[in-house]
Amino acid sequence: MNDAQTATSTAAQATGPGQEFLTFRLGDEEYGIDILKVQEIRGYDPVTRIANAPDFIKGVINLRGNIVPIIDMRIRLKLGAVAYDAMTVVIILNVGPRVVGMVVDSVSDVLALQAGQVRPSPEFGGAFDTRYITGLGALEDRMLILIDIESLISEDIMNIAAAA
Repeated sequence: MNDAQTATSTAAQATGPGQEFLTFRLGDEEYGIDILKVQEIRGYDPVTRIANAPDFIKGVINLRGNIVPIIDMRIRLKLGAVAYDAMTVVIILNVGPRVVGMVVDSVSDVLALQAGQVRPSPEFGGAFDTRYITGLGALEDRMLILIDIESLISEDIMNIAAAA
């Protein structure tokens, strides 16, 4: 199976009948992640910085006795300047056995997408990394970039552990 077929197959599997996605904004773009990975949504509070952590790791917070690493998705996805305001939120995720937070510009809503509304991610060759994009959600007047947040965050956590 080639990459395009794999992406199509993955997109179709990821969006069976009525799969729901939490949508959020980073800059001018709207993204979607599997709602089943979301534990809670919180306002952005200052974090405790960790020395020698990658720049996209903002630090950690104490969430009801659990130490939770906080990843800034704008920095992680190289989307330009980061500005925190009243709309900035942290989405707390369950990624495998870990709890991780990700900072986003704002949360939009929860949308159910049918398999027919999901298109495979575009092929750009080696121009940039699209392996964490599972597809594009096509709605009436907007497009959602669907992210495989578990793969993206899991790789980040493994890289941090390897560097420590």
